[in-house]
Amino acid sequence: MAHSHSPEAGRLLVVDDNKVNRLLLGRGLEQHGHQVEFAENGQQALDRLRHERFDLVLLDIMMPELDGYQVLEQLTSSPELRDIPVIMTSANDELDSVVRCIEMGAEDFLVKPPNPVLLKARIGASLEKKRLRDQQRALIRRFATPEVAEELLANGFELGGKYVSASAMFSDIRGFTSIAESQSPTDTIELLNTYYTLMFDAISGQGGTVNQMVGDGLMAIFGAPVPHADHPVRAVRAALEMVELVQLFNQGQSAQGKAPIQIGIGIASGRVIAGFTGTQSRATYTCVGDTVNLAARLEAHTKVLGHPILIDENTWQGLGGQIPATEQEPTQLRGKSAAVRVFAVLLPTESPEPQGPR
Repeated sequence: MAHSHSPEAGRLLVVDDNKVNRLLLGRGLEQHGHQVEFAENGQQALDRLRHERFDLVLLDIMMPELDGYQVLEQLTSSPELRDIPVIMTSANDELDSVVRCIEMGAEDFLVKPPNPVLLKARIGASLEKKRLRDQQRALIRRFATPEVAEELLANGFELGGKYVSASAMFSDIRGFTSIAESQSPTDTIELLNTYYTLMFDAISGQGGTVNQMVGDGLMAIFGAPVPHADHPVRAVRAALEMVELVQLFNQGQSAQGKAPIQIGIGIASGRVIAGFTGTQSRATYTCVGDTVNLAARLEAHTKVLGHPILIDENTWQGLGGQIPATEQEPTQLRGKSAAVRVFAVLLPTESPEPQGPR
């Protein structure tokens, strides 16, 4: 004989200005194993919801001051509260009221006093939907950066892009192929995992988003999807920290008799096209455009100039003198019709004297 699924207990908030209604509804819910809290009016309910965690709200429509419609409107418009399922309750079962509540974002509607069997079923279904949404949010946050996860959760998924001002960064490990050939696969994967852990910390600490990893290389964006007016400064600060973390990592490598690693970083700033690209079944958040291509070319050029961090003119101007950099000889980079002004960011151990434009 098949057994029906018994929904897990939840922490519920009953909102009703009538004390008898609150107590009777609460008693029925507690008999089903739920933890029940009460609010006497709409404002009290909003205050509790903003400071405490609840799995579901049973919200009366007819209340003084803030009625149920007004509370529901505030809940559904709040990024922090809109995922809490709301079941509206009312002594009025007019179709217009039901339709209005559902259109405003309510999970369900019950007529007071609710039938105990129906109440149990509706709450069980709503809690199950919330658990599935929570699992979805957890998966999104696990497989996407925090910034991309919030973009997805706030605005949903849609293929397409828009123009934004941002800084693109490319970085990779110098001579990685030789390193990988000289050690075991286990050591190589461990090296990459450690490298990415350090790089992610430096990039995310400055509000950047890592949106691409290929072997030992990565691409990061500063200024998208979360806009930052100072994205050039953030990108260069992240790059300096990345180099510093690699230097600290190399001290441990040396102590273990392992080869140190060196990285090269290229940064360019300007207008990019940012958005989700791919298909409906598999997509990634990325940025494309001339600015992105230039950052990749600068990263490759670090091998030629021997400087770990190279930036373009837009990035240098965006620093506003906050971080010293010296201008190099104008360089003809692949894909560019004219020579490009290139600046090498000075490390803390190098001369702090910035060089003016030529």
